[in-house]
Amino acid sequence: MRPLWLLLAVGVFGWAGASDGASRATRAMDEEIVSEKQAEESHRQDSANLLIFILLLTLTILTIWLFKHRRARFLHETGLAMIYGLLVGLVLRYGIHVPSDVNNVTLSCEVQSSPTTLLVNVSGKFYEYTLKGEISSHELNNVQDNEMLRKVTFDPEVFFNILLPPIIFYAGYSLKRRHFFRNLGSILAYAFLGTAISCFVIGSIMYGCVTLMKVTGQLAGDFYFTDCLLFGAIVSATDPVTVLAIFHELQVDVELYALLFGESVLNDAVAIVLSSSIVAYQPAGDNSHTFDVTAMFKSIGIFLGIFSGSFAMGAATGVVTALVTKFTKLREFQLLETGLFFLMSWSTFLLAEAWGFTGVVAVLFCGITQAHYTYNNLSTESQHRTKQLFELLNFLAENFIFSYMGLTLFTFQNHVFNPTFVVGAFIAIFLGRAANIYPLSFLLNLGRRSKIGSNFQHMMMFAGLRGAMAFALAIRDTATYARQMMFSTTLLIVFFTVWVFGGGTTAMLSCLHIRVGVDSDQEHLGVPENERRTTKAESAWLFRIWYNFDHNYLKPLLTHSGPPLTTTLPNCCGPIARCLTSPQAYENQEQLKDDDSDLILNDGDISLTYGDSTVTTESTTSSAPRRFLGNSSEDALDRELAFGDHELVIRGTRLVLPMDDSEPALNSLEDTRHSPA
Repeated sequence: MRPLWLLLAVGVFGWAGASDGASRATRAMDEEIVSEKQAEESHRQDSANLLIFILLLTLTILTIWLFKHRRARFLHETGLAMIYGLLVGLVLRYGIHVPSDVNNVTLSCEVQSSPTTLLVNVSGKFYEYTLKGEISSHELNNVQDNEMLRKVTFDPEVFFNILLPPIIFYAGYSLKRRHFFRNLGSILAYAFLGTAISCFVIGSIMYGCVTLMKVTGQLAGDFYFTDCLLFGAIVSATDPVTVLAIFHELQVDVELYALLFGESVLNDAVAIVLSSSIVAYQPAGDNSHTFDVTAMFKSIGIFLGIFSGSFAMGAATGVVTALVTKFTKLREFQLLETGLFFLMSWSTFLLAEAWGFTGVVAVLFCGITQAHYTYNNLSTESQHRTKQLFELLNFLAENFIFSYMGLTLFTFQNHVFNPTFVVGAFIAIFLGRAANIYPLSFLLNLGRRSKIGSNFQHMMMFAGLRGAMAFALAIRDTATYARQMMFSTTLLIVFFTVWVFGGGTTAMLSCLHIRVGVDSDQEHLGVPENERRTTKAESAWLFRIWYNFDHNYLKPLLTHSGPPLTTTLPNCCGPIARCLTSPQAYENQEQLKDDDSDLILNDGDISLTYGDSTVTTESTTSSAPRRFLGNSSEDALDRELAFGDHELVIRGTRLVLPMDDSEPALNSLEDTRHSPA
């Protein structure tokens, strides 16, 4: 009887165990099904979010075409992209509500800090949860809506690692070096001194506003002077893309275009390094926001170190790419050549960021170096491909960022708008821009023969728009109350400057009587030759020392252009020169493939060869008048520089200038040369 009961008990317990195991397996299967459905739903939601941005860009492109077709200039494409982004953000925030999920459970847990990763034990299984951000207490019931808005809010690193590199690289790659270097001194003054002045003026004014807010009880969190300086650095980053696009379309005076474009290109680089230096300001002691001389000089050292290191890294990457494309036969495989160029250029940004430098500065100077050296080594097809590729990426990335700006005004969940801070910020940016442009222009005009006119100064003041760089710097850190207020205010500043100042560019050009319809290649037609040569001698002085070394040594070393190294290096370096000089260099030595050559076409640098006679021009600073073959004055020399089928020898490089049909024949020039004085 006892064995029977024992068998019965074993059977019951076995059946119960099997049943329990079956139920656990069923629950596990149900959990897997739910997890798969959630993953599928998340994938579908992500696809819909990306589709929203693609449709925004498509709609922007079509509207741009309509505006260009109608020749409407009151609103630029970037301002239009922002409007579309605002409309979509408004619909997402207030027009779409996601039903709450019954599986969402709110639990309270008392901890002293917010961990970035949380492990939760649910019935013996551990689940990992990551921190997504703070949620207000009154939004606990809107978790699903918050999740939807969070999904259309990108990680700030997406902007820095994916969207900014093509924009900054294209700025350097498409740089018109001729006009840039003619105004190099002025551009450096505006970009470095001007940005620093603007930063401290804005920071000081904003600190006064913050102090006023503390007195009136409007400040709900900490806001230190270093935060004010950081805000000054962020909004000092100008981005006159709207104005420059209109300038290009209307062919505005090239000097004004060069000053504004050059300042904006370097200004972005200076602003981001300046902001990094301010963040790195760390005095000794417990209070990290007091003034300390040692910490200040340390920040200045960090600024110089980061900028110079980033510059060196960008230039080095460009040099390596130039050497690879010169000493290999990649040009025979255009697709591989373009792919290598693209990857080397983009990796410069990531390499600099990984080493603790600033990718914006590195990729900017990489673009300039690639345009100056590597571009000459590429095949014709790759030259066209790289220009069109980065132009397309620049266009899409820029419009994507401006669309996202409009979207963020409604989808960002931690906005802090304070009327006093906003009004103070608008006053500060205008005063900071004025303190940058007008005093520096006055000082620069003391040393310039070609003065920066008051109308140019007013236009540069007006064109101080804020855009993609200011937005990217502001959104990178929104963890604290001060950073959230800075981000919200920066958004309003970008909206106002792009819509109001960008839309008023054409009217301002007309009001200030600035020349339009100027062909950059024909800009000096009608200008007296002696005045033209004086302008070149003045504008190139800062560049001429570098150009001599670059043209005779670096260009032949890194490209197939320029004079062969066998003609520029000493005889003792003959074997090395022959090894480093490509065969194409000997074939191209009769042609000067250099966009910057006009910068050195001034007195003292030119020798002319007519048949068997050679004449070298002397410096215009000499007090004694120079004679040409004893029969002609300097005006006759200018005429001979302008006419005839002659050969120009410039520091070892021979430039052949063919005679145009409209020019006088050589025999008539000979008659003029030998005619009595």
